[in-house]
Amino acid sequence: MANDLFAALKTKVAGAGRKIVFPEGTDDRILTAASRLATEQVLQPIVLGDEQAVRVKAAALGLPLEGVEIVNPRRYGGFDELVSAFVERRKGKVTEEAARELLFDENYFGTMLVYTGAADGLVSGAAHSTADTVRPALQIIKTKPGVRKTSGVFIMVRGEEKYVFADCAINIAPDSQDLAEIAVESARTAKMFGLKPRVALLSFSTKGSASSPETEKVVEAVRLAKEMAPDLILDGEFQFDAAFVPEVAKKKAPDSPIQGDANVFIFPSLEAGNIGYKIAQRLGRFEAVGPILQGLNKPVNDLSRGCSAEDAYKLALITAAQSLGE
Repeated sequence: MANDLFAALKTKVAGAGRKIVFPEGTDDRILTAASRLATEQVLQPIVLGDEQAVRVKAAALGLPLEGVEIVNPRRYGGFDELVSAFVERRKGKVTEEAARELLFDENYFGTMLVYTGAADGLVSGAAHSTADTVRPALQIIKTKPGVRKTSGVFIMVRGEEKYVFADCAINIAPDSQDLAEIAVESARTAKMFGLKPRVALLSFSTKGSASSPETEKVVEAVRLAKEMAPDLILDGEFQFDAAFVPEVAKKKAPDSPIQGDANVFIFPSLEAGNIGYKIAQRLGRFEAVGPILQGLNKPVNDLSRGCSAEDAYKLALITAAQSLGE
């Protein structure tokens, strides 16, 4: 199942010298994942926190810390430079005094390490809300040129089958421009996982079989996405069966480049995406890997607070792979 996917990611990442920062350095699950990553020499973990507290916790858990860098934001040698860079990045929205206080927050500090190149990506969320993880990323790292919003994808894995579902995590009511950007970014994510993307934008209509503001939004998104990435195999609007079942595609969309062989599915709303991936997960027995945040200049990913050490390990691999690009 997904183990093959992560074995491939591990091979891709190992030896690339990636540094991933973990702001929650005294969390048992994070320390366990960081210790494993360092022991396997897959990447260089940087954990944030008081060094003595981290070492005491690791000793209690029986975890070796060779290869794990421990950084205490309050004792960091380059702290003043980070403060200056943060004030400059926020363009007058934050005073130096306020910046100094904010950078004592592990997520802000860790995000600044990524922004300045001291780390290649960040994994947080084991003990913080999504907002606590994503807000610093949006303020500091920001979205790529031409991308207005970050979005969240799941890689759906079952045996040899692998699909990308988006947006299932972030944007409640994406407009046509948002959907087009999500489609193009999701195709990039698909390539990272070894897929040749074939992107279907979903609706309750196939090629004009129904007409409403909802379907027109998707039709416009298809037009915009084709302008943004003319070489991408992408089409819509599709009902799911027309995108996934060749026999249905022949009847409903005979002239489409997608003939029931889509592997990247773009949902028209967060409501649809969230319901869709959970149905595939619970009824279809797919493993849902994610959410993986995309569209940022540098990778930042958010764990669930109910995550395991294995989840943190896997998300670190994904984050490192994202930092390598396609």
